[in-house]
Amino acid sequence: MIHHASIDVASLEKSGHFYDMVLGPLGWRRLVDTDSVIGWGMVRPVFFVSDVRPPGSGGWKLCFKAKTIPAVKHSWESGINAGGSDAGEPSLRPEYGSTYYSAYLRDPDGYYIEVAVGND
Repeated sequence: MIHHASIDVASLEKSGHFYDMVLGPLGWRRLVDTDSVIGWGMVRPVFFVSDVRPPGSGGWKLCFKAKTIPAVKHSWESGINAGGSDAGEPSLRPEYGSTYYSAYLRDPDGYYIEVAVGND
């Protein structure tokens, strides 16, 4: 779970599509959609992309919480199909705990993204 996070992107349209595909399987939806900012969440927006500043200004790694292992897999697959790149296929990560299951990918701007379930 995250409170909120924001990253700067090169293309709001391309990144908007990418994150729609990654976050949709997790139950997230667009709650903010302006000419320069898109925000997603379940009840309130907690993750934002913006094209106001140059991309890559923070080198973030973001982890989105999933409810189930199938949701982790679907999110990762959707992200790859939406233009992301593989940074670690879905699998158990025993180094983080016996129930920790996650997948890693990079978004269209190269940000490192993790989707995980377990260790609640």
